[in-house]
Order: sequence, then structure tokens, then C-alpha cells
Amino acid sequence: MADVLLKPSTITLDELLQLGSDARIEIINGEIVEMSPVGIEHAIIADNVYRVLFQFVTKNNLGYVFSADLIYVLKEDKAEKLRDTCVPDTSFVRRGRFPKEFNIKKPFPGAPDLAVEVMSPDDKAEDMEAKIGAYFEAGTDQVWVLYPKRASLHQHRRVDLKIVRVYQGSDVIDAESLFPDLQLAAQDLFAMPDFGN
Repeated sequence: MADVLLKPSTITLDELLQLGSDARIEIINGEIVEMSPVGIEHAIIADNVYRVLFQFVTKNNLGYVFSADLIYVLKEDKAEKLRDTCVPDTSFVRRGRFPKEFNIKKPFPGAPDLAVEVMSPDDKAEDMEAKIGAYFEAGTDQVWVLYPKRASLHQHRRVDLKIVRVYQGSDVIDAESLFPDLQLAAQDLFAMPDFGN
């Protein structure tokens, strides 16, 4: 995330959508922030998470896994100005959570059950903390923050907000509450392909 672009609470959902797909922004505490451009490592890690979760969720009919383009509208004020919107690198929504007669051309009206964020070199810890807080305030069950430099996954859980579980190497991520019987080692999410060098 980078600099604030507009004053707090100055944009509606329709105005956000009018900015077009090239506008890579999120809104945290009413402030519009530009999302950092990502490199290949970031994209591969996000794809690794997406691929594993998509296969498992689809096979077990658990819900829907989304890549890095879906906007979640976490909070609006009374004047329908956006307070919190996020675009996680990967996300999961349990089956049955989509509202009836929902317009699938629009962002998701609420929080994902799981939000996955891959840290970029210029991401700030305090910005990520604010984003995690917005997720949990809106109802997210878990937030996974992946740190490429250390190849570690930090798991934040709604059931105990004060404890952060850290997974590295062959540690198996405890995701039973979201993905029963999923066996997923942290190192698998950080695996890089052979680029032929």
C-alpha cells in the first residue's frame, strides 16, 4: 500500500467502480490507498495459495476461492460512502454466503471467510494491521499473511485475536475450521518454479 489519494469517506461504491479495472486501490478507515505493484515472486506465491485452495474447495464443494481481483465491501457509512474495502491476494467464501438475488457483476457485499495477503517489500506493518482489523470487524474468520523473505505464514484467527500462529518449512497449517482434512505445508506455498536457469 502507498499514499492516501483522497480524504476519508469521500467515495461511493459506484464511484469506485467508475475508476475502472486499472485503479488498484483499497479503502481502509475511509482513506483510499493505492495498492503496491507486485513482482513475480509475489504473484507466484498468491497463485500457489489459490491453486491449492481452489482444488480442495472445488473437490469438497465448500464454497468459492477467488484470485486477486475481487473487491470486498467490508463497511459503508450511513451516506453509502465506503469505509473499508479490500482486495486480498486470494480469498475464500463459504458456500451459501452469497445473498439471494446478488448481482455477480458487483463486488462482494461483506467479508471473505479467509483473506490471504502476500507482503510486498514496500508494504508497511501498520497498514497490514489496519487491514487485518478491518477484515475481522467485518466478520472474516481467518487472515493469512505470507512473508516471502522469511517464507513464513502468519495465521490470524477470529477465535483468538491475540495469538498469531507462525508456520514455516514443513509445518502443516491448521485450517481445519475452514478446510476440514486439508493437509498443507507452509513450504508448499512458497515453492518457486524452475525458470530454466
